[in-house]
Amino acid sequence: MTESRETNYAGVFDNRLGWGRKPAVLVIDFTYGYTTPGSPLYAEGVVKAVEASVDLLDAARAAGVPIIYTKVMYHPSGMDGGLFAQKVPVLQRLVPGERLVEIDDRVAPHPEDLVIVKNYPSAFFGTSLAATLTSEGIDTLILLGCSTSGCVRATAIDTIQHGFRGIVPRECVGDRHDGPHDANLFDMNAKYADVLPREEVIAHLKGLARTKAA
Repeated sequence: MTESRETNYAGVFDNRLGWGRKPAVLVIDFTYGYTTPGSPLYAEGVVKAVEASVDLLDAARAAGVPIIYTKVMYHPSGMDGGLFAQKVPVLQRLVPGERLVEIDDRVAPHPEDLVIVKNYPSAFFGTSLAATLTSEGIDTLILLGCSTSGCVRATAIDTIQHGFRGIVPRECVGDRHDGPHDANLFDMNAKYADVLPREEVIAHLKGLARTKAA
C-alpha cells in the first residue's frame, strides 16, 4: 500500500508558525498577462484567485494593513531578464507600455499602496522589499498572487529566509494547472508558510479592524 503524502510528512513537516504582531499583504503579479484570454500566460486558476482576493483586500484596507504589489517588467532589450527571460522567452513581452504588465483592475492598487517592479520570481530578489518590511516593523506577510508554483513559491521561501512569517490564503493564489498548484500549496504549507482558508485570513483581518476601532 502506497503511503499518503500527509502520512509521510506527519511529525516532520507539519508545524504552524502562526500570526505575528503586524502583517502586510503582498499581491504578486496579478497582471493582465495572466487574466486576459488569448495571452500566452493566461491561466483560469489565476482569474479565480484574483476574484477571490477582492474581499480579502477590502478587509486588509479596513484594518489599515499595508498592501504591496509586484509586477514583472523588463527593459525592451531584455537585458535585465537575464537567463530567466531566456528560459521563458514569453517574458520578453513584458515591457513598458504593454497592457499585459499592468495589474488587473479588479485588484488595482490604491494611491497609498506600494508597487514594486521585479525581474525574477521572488519578490525579494533584487528589490527593496525586505528593507521596506523591516523599516515598517512588519513581521508577517500575507501572500496572494501567481503563479503558485513559480513566483508565489519563490517568494514564500524568501519570506521565511528573511525572517518573516508567511500566510498563504489558499483560494487567493493561482496557477496554470491544478497539479503544480496543489503540490506546491502542500509543500509550502509543510516547509515555508501557513496555507490557510481565505475566510480564516479575512476573519483575522476583521479582528484587527475591530481592535483598531476600539
